[in-house]
Amino acid sequence: MTPEQVAELDNAAAEAIDMKIKNVGDLIRKLKTEKATKDQIGEEVKVLLLLKSCYKKKTGNEWKPTNAPAEPKKEKKAPEKTEAPKADGEKSDKQLKRDAKKAEKQVKKAQHKGENQDDQVQQQAGEDDGVDISAGKYGNAIMNQSRDKPDIRLIENFAILTEKLDSQMVWVRARLHTSRAKGKQCFFVLRQQQYTVQCIAYVSEDVSKQMIKFISHISKESIVDVHAEVKKSPEKVEGCTQKDVELHVKQIWVVSASEPQLPLQIEDASRRVTAEDESEEGLNIKVNQDTRLDNRILDLRTPTNQAIFRIEAGICQLFRNSLTNKGFVEIHTPKIISAASEGGAGVFKVSYFKGSAYLAQSPQLYKQMAIAGDFGKVFTVGGVFRAEDSNTHRHLCEFVGLDMEMSFQYHYHEVLDTIGDMFTEMFKGLRDGFAKEIEAVCQQYPMEPFKFLDPPLRLEYAEGVAMLKQAGIEMDEEDDLSTPNEKLLGRLVKAKYDTDFYILDKFPLAVRPFYTMPDPENPKWSNSYDMFMRGEEILSGAQRIHDATFLTERANHHAIELDTIRAYIDSFRFGCPPHAGGGIGLERVCMLYLGLDNIRKTSMFPRDPKRITP
Repeated sequence: MTPEQVAELDNAAAEAIDMKIKNVGDLIRKLKTEKATKDQIGEEVKVLLLLKSCYKKKTGNEWKPTNAPAEPKKEKKAPEKTEAPKADGEKSDKQLKRDAKKAEKQVKKAQHKGENQDDQVQQQAGEDDGVDISAGKYGNAIMNQSRDKPDIRLIENFAILTEKLDSQMVWVRARLHTSRAKGKQCFFVLRQQQYTVQCIAYVSEDVSKQMIKFISHISKESIVDVHAEVKKSPEKVEGCTQKDVELHVKQIWVVSASEPQLPLQIEDASRRVTAEDESEEGLNIKVNQDTRLDNRILDLRTPTNQAIFRIEAGICQLFRNSLTNKGFVEIHTPKIISAASEGGAGVFKVSYFKGSAYLAQSPQLYKQMAIAGDFGKVFTVGGVFRAEDSNTHRHLCEFVGLDMEMSFQYHYHEVLDTIGDMFTEMFKGLRDGFAKEIEAVCQQYPMEPFKFLDPPLRLEYAEGVAMLKQAGIEMDEEDDLSTPNEKLLGRLVKAKYDTDFYILDKFPLAVRPFYTMPDPENPKWSNSYDMFMRGEEILSGAQRIHDATFLTERANHHAIELDTIRAYIDSFRFGCPPHAGGGIGLERVCMLYLGLDNIRKTSMFPRDPKRITP
């Protein structure tokens, strides 16, 4: 049990604790019947012992089942008398007394059993005879099969539950987040996506004891319809997003009940994570990554995940809007292709009727074909597949690619400026339009706000290498950036320029693909660039070679078999404008913008070398 739950027990009435003890006892018996593991049963036994301890502390008595018979007092035995031996077949006086006592006990037992049955019948009769003034205002709703269209408007966004609605009656549909019964009242929290509101039901002239008891037994995560009066809260409700109001319940109907035993608790999956938490002793329940992903449906219900995937949708929308406003056309490219997109390494091969095909590693060929087809500026959003056995914090086997390509007039920096401006618009849009969602993520995963410059910082590769050398790193100007050096350069740039986003231009030609255009002034450099967020690469792009003859020459230089890229080279035989572009991974951009530690947090159903479900 969490510390908050233990604290609630200290304030709970003895009757409420008694009810919890019975419920846990029933659960333990169920687990035993279902042959659950010893660990599962042991955890519930610990809870049962804690509840019994709280009961004793509250009442001063050991907990006993209702109507449990009192233990008979032990009578002192009189000294036994030595009896004369009896004839064969004749019982001794001692044996006769034992039989008499045994018979007496059986009579008393039968009488006691009858009295208990009578008490139970009378108790049940008393309950049945009591008038339920809330009858017809609570219960399990009939399964929705679209029978009718009642004239009831359900509030679909808890954000509108403010003081402005004070004293108004409303209908809401939400999940039961938490609940606690206390005497003749029951407090519970309803959760609607990332919003929560406190509700209270108490015995009154229109709410019965039976209704309170029903509410207290609704399992967490059940979906309920509630008819309630909005009331201004006498004090701030710190545990909910709607802090100024609470709902006074008049009706409650269970629309879809959840199983009482959850594989993970939403409160545990929502708990704040900091470096200090890792070192704390005592109760500190955490839900590990595999448990979250195995039970992703529940995990997605946390306020943090609700916020993360709304921010991710915002990134995609801002990407589309920015480029569309700049005259780009959205295209859709095939994901089943006849040859590997990027040379054959790390590609998924699939059967395709009587032959084989591959899953696209990149939409680059089709973006360039669209440019050759005179579309001028194009972008695409779609799945990208990489069969790389990389089990890192930033790699996935399937991710959403945000790719763009555009022709330019004179210099590839025209494209570089366009991409940089697109990122600036994206960062501003997230900062201004998703402040609440960003704050919700920070509540669980604290991080520094993302910083960027307008226009973005642009450095040449040689400048980045010089900064690393000043920091004590030994590397040549034509060496590629390793992951540790990439992260270190990000920290150096942040310290010097106070930005988490920057562009590195003019990479060495030797470390770039064969289709990259060489620098006309110095052939050891290339017209290529990378972009970085929080010290990690999020985009790699370049001016592409648009001349078929020169492209063939560069492919031969890289010892690439021309037959494998024949379709690519042929795309440029009928004239193609100079062009450049790049692509980003949606999940990685979201992860780095929010300062998260693992890309699986920003992939709704991640696919990596070890996971292909759910």
